Amino acid sequence: MNLIGRSGNPTLNKKTFERSEHYNGQETMTIGGTVNKSFMLLALLIGAAVVSWVMFFNGYEMYPYMIGGAIGALVLGLVISFKPTTAPFLAPIYAIGEGLFLGALSAAYESLYYGITLQAALLTMCVFLAMLVVYKTGLVKASAGFQKGLFAATAGIALVYLLSFVLGLFGVTVPYLHDSTPIGIGISVVIVIIAALNFVLDFNFIEEGARQGAPKYMEWYGSFGLLVTLVWLYVEILRLLSKLASRD
Repeated sequence: MNLIGRSGNPTLNKKTFERSEHYNGQETMTIGGTVNKSFMLLALLIGAAVVSWVMFFNGYEMYPYMIGGAIGALVLGLVISFKPTTAPFLAPIYAIGEGLFLGALSAAYESLYYGITLQAALLTMCVFLAMLVVYKTGLVKASAGFQKGLFAATAGIALVYLLSFVLGLFGVTVPYLHDSTPIGIGISVVIVIIAALNFVLDFNFIEEGARQGAPKYMEWYGSFGLLVTLVWLYVEILRLLSKLASRD
């Protein structure tokens, strides 16, 4: 591995840097720059989510916004993943699309379980900070074995969700995945843990990219990757809390 190896986050992997060639003499990636851009993307996402949230509680039909935001974010995410040079232009649009989706989704959960979105947001931030501390103190290291194992687990979850979506089109439900049974809750806990561990690999990816002088646009790509993991973690925590609330 000539740069940093593999990240469990599918948007952050060594091939990304292999595609980032011909940048000698140009301005390079820094951790500070990536942090600043991460805050920019998060602000755009939150802003769009607030708009979507307000529209939901004002009686607007939010299904088109929710689906449109999700599909748009997915398409943009794929483009950015395969063409990192587009990140400075497409990552902000991705954040807005994701925000429209998350705002409507969060409002829908909030209408069912009062206070659940604030709990999910606070837990997501706490987990993020905890994983940052874990990474910086070296309690969990992004070793080659750790990377491969987490990548396999993340890919496995993605395949299960894809299978669940396809089967759902035919009226078939994957057992336990969406249930509020002890097994269903246990599955959600495992997925939350795997999502959280992806931060370790994301931090490592960004730190090594900055150390080895990746091109400046990779700051946007790194912040985009962090946002992908953050959104995934938030949604999984939201689902877990909803399962717990439905048992009360």
